[in-house]
Amino acid sequence: MDPNTSDSDFDIQLALHFTDYYEVDPAILHEYGAFDISVMSDLPLFIDPFLLFNSDNPEYQVLHQSIIKYLIFLRDKSVAGVVDEGLLKSWYYFKEVKQNWLGFTVLGNEGRALGAEFAKALNANLGILFGDDAKEEITEGRHLEKVSLIRGGVGRDSISDFTTNLVKEYLLQYTQAFALAHIKESDRKNYRIRKVRFNYDTESWEDGNFTLPKLGDGADDFVILTPEDMLTRDNTWINRDDLLNGFAHIPPAISDVELRSQVSNYFRLRLTPKATKAERDAAVQATIEQFPVLLDYYIALKEVAGQEAASESTREVTETDQVFVEQLKKLILDLIHRTGIYRSPMTSYDEALQRVLAFKQYVENQDGYRLINRGDRPFSNEKEVQLYFGLALIGTAFDVNREPNNGRGPVDYKLSRGAVDKSLIEFKLGSNRQLKRNLQNQVAIYEAANQTKKSVKVIVNYTEQDEKRVMAMLTELNLTAQEDIVVIDARSDNKPSASRA
Repeated sequence: MDPNTSDSDFDIQLALHFTDYYEVDPAILHEYGAFDISVMSDLPLFIDPFLLFNSDNPEYQVLHQSIIKYLIFLRDKSVAGVVDEGLLKSWYYFKEVKQNWLGFTVLGNEGRALGAEFAKALNANLGILFGDDAKEEITEGRHLEKVSLIRGGVGRDSISDFTTNLVKEYLLQYTQAFALAHIKESDRKNYRIRKVRFNYDTESWEDGNFTLPKLGDGADDFVILTPEDMLTRDNTWINRDDLLNGFAHIPPAISDVELRSQVSNYFRLRLTPKATKAERDAAVQATIEQFPVLLDYYIALKEVAGQEAASESTREVTETDQVFVEQLKKLILDLIHRTGIYRSPMTSYDEALQRVLAFKQYVENQDGYRLINRGDRPFSNEKEVQLYFGLALIGTAFDVNREPNNGRGPVDYKLSRGAVDKSLIEFKLGSNRQLKRNLQNQVAIYEAANQTKKSVKVIVNYTEQDEKRVMAMLTELNLTAQEDIVVIDARSDNKPSASRA
């Protein structure tokens, strides 16, 4: 660490989380029930509408009812055939609520808006999915997630973004109440927010004014808090992958013996001998199209198991808090005090390499491996490792661009200063089956696309098998002496019990 730089300097630069940035006691935020978001990068959580439906909280139940009320309004307009291009944009198009800092953007919060593809898919299927207003005998209620079951292309991000927009007024009020009680007046501001409530008399969205934590000087530079018990991590409780993978459980749940036999017979006819997963999924899709009522039976099964959704959500949110909040804070402090990672070298390549090597030293020799393992298991995918390292890049004097896609596909990070000095960092897990091809071809292509010959390739190993495989691969490709290929041993089974630092 630079002897002329004090810890307080880093406190300002590295205020990664809401409680750090606004100087709020984390215990107060926890008691309020809100998640301690990062104000530097989206964290991999999102609102699951089923948690609103299944909640004991009357406010959440009202929120879910308001979502269904809006969908019924859209259904009626769709069935009546009055939805032209202008109304489609007015009623279906929404900007991503980026200010909640949740989702799947790494190192930033700029996601995709809900545009034409989602709008047309929802509008086309509402009549089929929600039928008429007669009592539904199979399911306890109606669910927005049903639109993601009928076809691909409407995934968890679309469902969550739509849900977030429909409950935005509640989230704004929730955040405003906390801000007025716990955030300094100089750190909050009154904002005019678009499309916060729907007026059924005028059939249009209305704006509203809210006092919110400010994060900059722009008209949309504010922060929105989200209650933890609305959030989940990997997928909505009702989702298409689960429907396809668990299809075998649906026919036995059908009370009508004749229908149950018809469904089972139709599925068998569509299933080829020794069918691949793709062929089986296609057979499931064909069966659902032939018997759409199967979606209701699937949803009914998920409703019965609803308590598991709450338990799973609590576990996932707690784990995300431990890894991306508590462990990350410890990582930043350790990197400041125990490595030279926050010095600023002369070139972007020096910076990239030093950051990676300091990260390697910390993981391998200073118990840092504990922080890039989730409890007793490793991070499950490269995106998690990329996000964790990316947040550790905060404080660099260089511009950091996450996954710049310059025509040949994304890399993980680009560090740059001006038009000439730029370098790339790419992360891969040793378990990645495309690693060899990547080492041979991918980074060279990226370098050409980004007009730089400077890159650092980082390979993270979590098992002895992966470690041996990677070393054999590097030997075969004659890359073992390459400075810019850094292998990090994140194994937990070959480390001493105490720190070697």
